[in-house]
Amino acid sequence: MMIKTRIEELRELMKQKNIYAYIIPSADYHQSEYVGEYFKSRQFMSGFTGSAGTLVVTLDEAGLWTDGRYFIQADSELSGSNITLFKMGEEGVPTVEKYLVEKMPKDSTLGFDGKVIGAKEGENLEKQLEFKNITIEYNYDLVDHIWKERTSLPDKKAFLLGTEYTGASFSEKLSRVRCAMKEKGATAHIITSLDDIAWIFNIRGGDIKSNPVVLSYAVIGLDNVYLFIDENKLNDEIKSELHKENVYIKPYSEVYDFIKSINNDEKVLLDPAKVSYAIYRNIPKGVQKIESTNPTILFKAMKNEVELKNIRNSHIKDGVAFTKFMYWLKTNVEKIKITEMSATEKLEQFRREQDKFIEPSFSTIAAYKEHAAMMHYSATKESDYTLEPKDLFLVDSGGQYYDGTTDITRTIALGSISQEAQTHFTNVLRGMIRLSKAKFLHGCRGYNLDILARGPLWDTGIDYKCGTGHGIGFVLNVHESPNGFRWRVVPDRDDSCVLEEGMVTTNEPGVYIEGSHGIRIENELVVRKAEKNEYGQFMDFEVVTFAPIDLDAVDKTLLLKDEKEYLNKYHKEVYNKIAPFLNDEEREWLKEYTREI
Repeated sequence: MMIKTRIEELRELMKQKNIYAYIIPSADYHQSEYVGEYFKSRQFMSGFTGSAGTLVVTLDEAGLWTDGRYFIQADSELSGSNITLFKMGEEGVPTVEKYLVEKMPKDSTLGFDGKVIGAKEGENLEKQLEFKNITIEYNYDLVDHIWKERTSLPDKKAFLLGTEYTGASFSEKLSRVRCAMKEKGATAHIITSLDDIAWIFNIRGGDIKSNPVVLSYAVIGLDNVYLFIDENKLNDEIKSELHKENVYIKPYSEVYDFIKSINNDEKVLLDPAKVSYAIYRNIPKGVQKIESTNPTILFKAMKNEVELKNIRNSHIKDGVAFTKFMYWLKTNVEKIKITEMSATEKLEQFRREQDKFIEPSFSTIAAYKEHAAMMHYSATKESDYTLEPKDLFLVDSGGQYYDGTTDITRTIALGSISQEAQTHFTNVLRGMIRLSKAKFLHGCRGYNLDILARGPLWDTGIDYKCGTGHGIGFVLNVHESPNGFRWRVVPDRDDSCVLEEGMVTTNEPGVYIEGSHGIRIENELVVRKAEKNEYGQFMDFEVVTFAPIDLDAVDKTLLLKDEKEYLNKYHKEVYNKIAPFLNDEEREWLKEYTREI
């Protein structure tokens, strides 16, 4: 069925329900960034395959909003669909809310599935549209009536992550949550975000590709816990852990009726940015809501010493896999046929050879030449380039291991590259090094430090339309709030917190020249304490990613002395940590690619 036909079918359903405009976001019932196949309604209705975007369909127009990572991709994928692309953050481009305020007639109805729209977003729409007396109808999943071949909800088995990995038991984490609840005066805490639930219960699963979480809801009381989940996913080991506390296991879909039955004397803690509009609206009016960030967001972001030890170990394995891949690629690009897709498969093969590997932590971005200008490019059979012994090849990838989650990007010169590309590569490298070397007082946030990464690019009038880095989960989501690097605060993104000890954040500046090339270099950084003196507590970063940075793409004349020293020291560490796990040929190659410059 063509996209235009689907949109017209949706409009017919909207007319039947007296709905003027209908919103289809990219979320699932838990406001997840990445979603399972069942929840890809926006992709089904628009044809746009990026992970972030919102489709709005009115009775006579359709528009899709997405961010700078996807402008090129969305422009291509929406071609011929009659869906207008709205480039978020660009000058003169309205937000979804402003668009609806302008387009919706007075006394009309806005529709959406309240289970996939966040409470905060839903409330904002209410306020923005109140002056037009707009009715909000949130009980209809209209796409479900059109999507005849929609898949079922996933049924993958869950597994318990032991304290040898997590460093804290379910009981210990539950106690921390209850202490935070008491501090806020709450008697119950509704949690719907899957990574928060996975972290508390030490449960992992396979319900979302590359995100080892399990579809579930939790309501934590001061002396009991309700876990809404498909019980068939739980093995005896998990149930044994849950029975140590007063945990009641309920069917996944019963959460809405349960919420409606909460007693009026309860004081419920919830995060409006994390719970759905439907959950929020189902809470009885007499129940006091304590609206605040989930305490687990900060708890899980600040990794403990056991988690950090495991993270370091997982990165050595991941570095070995990537180094083997880079050696294979560099030595075979002229000898055998290698494509973007076959290179992706080869890299995954090297990762699967590593101990405790589970799955990739996201879909690998393997982008040759101008494909790399699309930040989140994904090769298809139609677009799959064959690699040649020239130009740049960007590979952004990562792995889920039982002992950590990794995310690494390297841009590799497959042969000769232009002077422009070499200059861009070197300035990206300079920015990455400058941020890695940062020393700062406690209290700094990512936006205080972001200019260190962007500076060498800004000096030449170049920028990149995304953040410089994001938080990383522990055997969890590869994108995790609340830490990050970004040059300004973006209200919709929770990534501007104070950088605390134990937080893991990526450092990934880049250059993206449409129609030509894309460059990104990415390492992960752990926030740690440095000295404390009369000026306060100083902080710095520990780098945990170890793989060679391609010296073939570096213009050494552009590097400052301290940048050369840093790169040489880093490459020495790469060799010492990775070489013991390589064969003789790989080791000799690594020695050459980590040489001092």
